[in-house]
Amino acid sequence: MKTRREVLRSSVALMLTRAVPLAGFAGTVNAQALDEIARPLDVPYVPTPIAVVDAMLDLAKVGKSDTVYDLGCGDGRIVVRAASRFGCRGVGVDLNPERVKEAKENANRSRVTELTRFEVGDVFDFDFSPASVVTMYLLPSVNLKLRPRLLKELKPGTRLVSHDFHMGDWKAETTREVGRSTIYLWTIPART
Repeated sequence: MKTRREVLRSSVALMLTRAVPLAGFAGTVNAQALDEIARPLDVPYVPTPIAVVDAMLDLAKVGKSDTVYDLGCGDGRIVVRAASRFGCRGVGVDLNPERVKEAKENANRSRVTELTRFEVGDVFDFDFSPASVVTMYLLPSVNLKLRPRLLKELKPGTRLVSHDFHMGDWKAETTREVGRSTIYLWTIPART
């Protein structure tokens, strides 16, 4: 299975091969259509391996009293695993309705539907303020765009765990290597 990093490299190469032909007729396309063509693609779906999921949850020291939010939850594996292992509550949000449907099915199969909730939505509009732990496997550009909201809206002490991608100049408190993956942990600081 390809890592998200490998998928992203392939996607960028493909986008570049498509951009050159588009440039030739860009003058005939209205400004709004050109903006839509130039808009970055959504994060590709690449599931986090279970060993990495477990390491993320362990690094965040998830416990029964936590509420885990997974931004870009895909098939729901992080939320389902947290609820199964720790008996905690979890919420997942994803843009793709098919992935959300799959996440709900996975929660049902694991018998944790009463502890989990999955919603179709955009992480930039979603209320994640009730979280005590937030997990992400998003692109660095998405992480950086989310960072101001995370710092503003999450309670001090909330743990933030990212699979493979950092937060720019916000240095992680802890990093852990799991196979070919890197996990980053931050804690939302006290407000002054």
